Amino acid sequence: MGRRTPGGKKPTVYIETTIPSYLTARPSSDLDNYYRQAKTQEWWTKVLPKVEPVISEYVIREASKGDVEAARKRFKRLKSSLF
Repeated sequence: MGRRTPGGKKPTVYIETTIPSYLTARPSSDLDNYYRQAKTQEWWTKVLPKVEPVISEYVIREASKGDVEAARKRFKRLKSSLF
């Protein structure tokens, strides 16, 4: 992933809601969730710069729900990297 397409464009990647959720959540004590959080952090820093991210209004709406502080963190990460 991250290689340019034959036309020289970056590959397009759809960002769905679990990405910002794992990215901004407190580190989990559950090993499976902790692993997902760590891999999401790694993907966000290493792969995201090499792709053209796309996000829908539904993801923004869903990421804005729930705990106010958690929603603020999710939106801040999305905004800083995608908009």
